[in-house]
Amino acid sequence: MELSLSPTSHRVPPIIPTLNSAKLSTKPTTPNPFFLGFSKHLHNSIGLHHHSHRCCSNPVPGRPQRPGSIRACTGVGAAGSDRPFAERLLDLKDACWRFLRPHTIRGTALGSVALVARALIENSNLIKWSLLFKAFSGLFALICGNGYIVGINQIYDISIDKVNKPYLPIAAGDLSVQSAWFLVIFFAVAGLSIVGLNFGPFIFSLYTLGLFLGTIYSVPPFRMKRFPVAAFLIIATVRGFLLNFGVYYATRASLGLAFEWSSPVVFITTFVTFFALVIAITKDLPDVEGDRKYQISTFATKLGVRSIAFLGSGILLMNYIVSVLAAIYMPQAFRRWLLIPAHMIFAIGLIYQARMLEQANYTKDAISGFYRFIWNLFYAEYAIFPFI
Repeated sequence: MELSLSPTSHRVPPIIPTLNSAKLSTKPTTPNPFFLGFSKHLHNSIGLHHHSHRCCSNPVPGRPQRPGSIRACTGVGAAGSDRPFAERLLDLKDACWRFLRPHTIRGTALGSVALVARALIENSNLIKWSLLFKAFSGLFALICGNGYIVGINQIYDISIDKVNKPYLPIAAGDLSVQSAWFLVIFFAVAGLSIVGLNFGPFIFSLYTLGLFLGTIYSVPPFRMKRFPVAAFLIIATVRGFLLNFGVYYATRASLGLAFEWSSPVVFITTFVTFFALVIAITKDLPDVEGDRKYQISTFATKLGVRSIAFLGSGILLMNYIVSVLAAIYMPQAFRRWLLIPAHMIFAIGLIYQARMLEQANYTKDAISGFYRFIWNLFYAEYAIFPFI
């Protein structure tokens, strides 16, 4: 599964002037851990490779091919072109955005904003405009941490992603591995610097732990994603406990308050930790083909797509039932008028989507739609959290 950046290459003959610099890869590639993108062949282009110059990667869904385009193949992307700088810049922006995995960025951003909002609602008399910059710097650090974790995973999953997620920028040839390494190193350094300078040693240690867990999830020789239980525990810890506890702790500290659990924060931390378990086991549903091909053991490959879809739905339904019961038996801690109907609606929507998935006979498109709906439920929980 490793990829090398020293392929045997052949130049395209200068019969086609616009492609004189393109290189055609003739050999599969494998990375040297931690130094994958830093090949001694510095003459290779570093940066964006536009999709209209590829022949081996799959096109990104929804992105039309230009008429008459000539596509060249490479292990991680084709060489650049003579297209206008503004157009290449837009393509770079698109590739970097896909590299960040937008659905995870939305979850991280919405979760952190919801927890900060909750802390401020609980202590509205302590709000200061001077804290606004600190809040935005903390949000940027969290996005950097998210970008590092999803980025390092893409670097070490190129072969698998060419089967499971050919639209991702490295697998699609839109972003070189060298550039991907530059981005993940930037994310790690920027995030650690911001947290270290602004949020104290305890939050810095939590942030470092999150990056460490994200690293051993993807990087050999650890590559904990090979082991289903370890993989979902890492995801649940990072996205469930560390994010919620860390953001709430940092917010209270910025307000000059000692940490103290509140019922709503205990609720969201517990709820999201279990929700992260659901995400961890259902995220592999669309990826069964590639995971089996490259011998990645997941619950989906072991137990089957149907069983895991039912298991994930069952865990999430239990989450919703417990939420309704908490509102009923703890009226002093929660707003019943919001918590009960909201979670009943979420539960009904989940049951409907699970039924639609069954009727579609678990096709890849139906599975992908079901997984997207799971993330939408995740966003919805954070959207109502400040007001419960």
